Amino acid sequence: MKIGVVFPQTEIGTDPIAVRDYAQAAESLGYDHLAVFDHVIGANAESRPGWTGPYSHVSMFFEPFVLFGYLAGLTESIELVTSILILPQRQTVLAAKQAATADLLCDGRLRLGMGVGWNPVEFEALGEDFSDRGARCVEQIELLRALWTQELVTFEGRWHKVTDAGLNPLPVQRPIPIWIGGGADAVLRRVARLADGWFANTSVRAPHVTGIPPLFPDDQGRATIARLHGYVRDAGRDPAKLGIECRIEVMDRTPEEAAEDVAMWADFGATHVQLGTMRAGLKSPDQHIDAVRRFKEALS
Repeated sequence: MKIGVVFPQTEIGTDPIAVRDYAQAAESLGYDHLAVFDHVIGANAESRPGWTGPYSHVSMFFEPFVLFGYLAGLTESIELVTSILILPQRQTVLAAKQAATADLLCDGRLRLGMGVGWNPVEFEALGEDFSDRGARCVEQIELLRALWTQELVTFEGRWHKVTDAGLNPLPVQRPIPIWIGGGADAVLRRVARLADGWFANTSVRAPHVTGIPPLFPDDQGRATIARLHGYVRDAGRDPAKLGIECRIEVMDRTPEEAAEDVAMWADFGATHVQLGTMRAGLKSPDQHIDAVRRFKEALS
């Protein structure tokens, strides 16, 4: 079981030293990975009656690739993970370049988690189509892997055209691992066909924006895992080689209770767990560091 932490992006503040200290603390405590969320622009909820999104323009998010470029030189071993990057709202070739550069700078420690997103406001602002994002991401993944593994690429799809051109430098990992997040049946089928791993929807807040119930380690959850594994086998792949990452949110839980959840998810079949400390009433970066330290001690 790989244990990571969620970078507390909405609460850590803008001090670069605090960002450095948090990442280095997570690494020194022995965490395997640092997971970062992705939102480029926030909507003003006051001008949108009935807004149900969990984030707005007052929610702070660092841009993941820029953040990883900064952290690449400040860390040595911790894996840097997008959990998740909203790929269809980004230009594919540019995202491939950014990911390749980040992977090179961190010496092959990048894992690209991607999803289709929930916020049409961002797609509008970035000039991308919200309605076809699911189908488009399939073509994006194919092109990403070609660009990361080939010196020269010729590719023509429905949305992309590359003619005898390539990235330089290429990433250390060829290709960079791609994990997919989401809980809809179409997402599970996409994971089964295309992904190296799945970010399971285990957040109680997710249904507010996705309409998909969170995954729990109960009979219904086991049925979902079984359905995913069935899709993997149908795709001619081995379910044992598919990673599954779940999230544990501290909120009102003690470190000991959160640690018990790790064992529960491991028994459920998860290969990775990430600990989220946001929305737990923590008031400073130091308190977030203390929370992940106490959680790590509870695992011992």
